[in-house]
Amino acid sequence: MATTPPPPAAPRQVGILILDDDPASQTALRQILDAEGWRVRIVPDNRALLSELATGEWALVVANIALTGVDTPAFLTLKELSGVSPEEGGRVRVLFLLPELSGSAWVSAVDQHRLPSVARPFNLHDFLEKVSDLLVEIKAIEAPLRLVRYEFGEIRKRKKKSTRETSMFASREGYSYSDEELAEYERQEEQSSGQRKKKQKPLTDLGRPIR
Repeated sequence: MATTPPPPAAPRQVGILILDDDPASQTALRQILDAEGWRVRIVPDNRALLSELATGEWALVVANIALTGVDTPAFLTLKELSGVSPEEGGRVRVLFLLPELSGSAWVSAVDQHRLPSVARPFNLHDFLEKVSDLLVEIKAIEAPLRLVRYEFGEIRKRKKKSTRETSMFASREGYSYSDEELAEYERQEEQSSGQRKKKQKPLTDLGRPIR
């Protein structure tokens, strides 16, 4: 009697581990990365970071260098992980967050070891592109992000409700977009939708930037 083969395993959700102790920063990072469908966990200190890394569940670590320092076991571990190429079995990438007024030792350390980093406040698109490029490097995702895909109605709601700015991002690319940017995006979405209906097939190239 023939047996039915088991269904294929569901693709493993990309896991991103964040080391940060600032509540506003934690919230912002979680919202951005959650919106891409990635699994996010936040840890507040180096001990928790090392404990989570031992599970092998995380493809990317986003670490505040103000917490890791440059001479701690956590920093040395992240530096070592970052230096292992995919060909050598590397499965974890690291992105360091540099505070706005970073000490020279922090900047020198990431430059010396050629560690991926972003300085606050940073551009939202640039941040997501760096994250996705690192994930592509270890084949955690297939293609880099070149377009921030948000539910624009929800962005408008947040824009109206927001009463303060966050220093997490550069002001032009904070939690919301300008009305002109939203209108342009929606116009192109309508055009793409019309093309899809005519061609009767889905549009797969969603990674191109809006020009």
